[in-house]
Amino acid sequence: MRALIIGGTGTISKAISFRLAELGWDLYLLNRGNRREHVPQQAKVISCDIKDEAKVRELIADQWFDVIANFIAFVPEDVERDIEMFRDRCGQYIFISSASAYQKPLSNFLITESTPLANPYWQYSRDKIACEEILTAAYRNEGFPITIVRPSHTYGDWSVPLGVHGPKGSWQEILRMRQGKPVIVHGDGSALWTMTHNSDFARGFTGLMGNIHAIGEAVHITSDESLTWNQIYACIGRVLGVKPKLCYITSVELAKLRPELHGSLLGDKSHTVVFDNSKLKRLVPGYQARVRFDQGIAKTISYIDDHPGLQIADQEWDSWVDQVTAARI
Repeated sequence: MRALIIGGTGTISKAISFRLAELGWDLYLLNRGNRREHVPQQAKVISCDIKDEAKVRELIADQWFDVIANFIAFVPEDVERDIEMFRDRCGQYIFISSASAYQKPLSNFLITESTPLANPYWQYSRDKIACEEILTAAYRNEGFPITIVRPSHTYGDWSVPLGVHGPKGSWQEILRMRQGKPVIVHGDGSALWTMTHNSDFARGFTGLMGNIHAIGEAVHITSDESLTWNQIYACIGRVLGVKPKLCYITSVELAKLRPELHGSLLGDKSHTVVFDNSKLKRLVPGYQARVRFDQGIAKTISYIDDHPGLQIADQEWDSWVDQVTAARI
């Protein structure tokens, strides 16, 4: 089986690339070639920007791929380009959407693939919905062989998944916990959230690749483990050997104080999300998430501690959190 992965070196796609290498796929990665240390030895790298349509057409020529999966398609123009380029070049095109596209607020706490798609708070999610609509129309009208995958909060080795952090990532919050300084939690920390380790995501995703029953379908891939944000921070603190000092601030107030948090909080993390994975398990018999969050986060923190390049400080964020929490702790 031959696969073309567009991207292939991110948190999710790297895990999938290495899983495909283990499974013996003939793997091609199309990206700009900037992160070769994250590429399996067996993979063939096509160095090109996917936006350079003429160059992509030249490099892949008349090649056929059983599966093409694009991890860096975000807006309608991206999928419209892909439909034109990859029409008659693949047996399956997988679009990576987002579980944040599901209706906010939810009408039912249990999310299935038939939960309506509507997110008035986050442009990112609305763009993903628009992409899905274009691809679904292409499937219905011309048989373009799509599968839509909706990840939720998927993490791996490179970053600790948190509800609230600065623009440079979560390392500054880890430092704050270790220093005994307060960290911000949105709401009261009681909303349920689902974290999925990238190795679990990769096993579900590769089970959909080349799967005839997945054509024309939308599927989310998540863990079955639901935790409150309080439990998530407690798990992280246990690994760090501290009891985190949590400062609770409503999502609405945080969005006013830091407008860049508006979409990710009001359009996603402030809501309880529990996923029904029965569709995935029906399509990929035997699938089960194996990495419990407290186990996975221990691996993540150990990896970051061993790789100084991932320890990105954010003094502006640190000072802002000091200021905001001073009157509340």
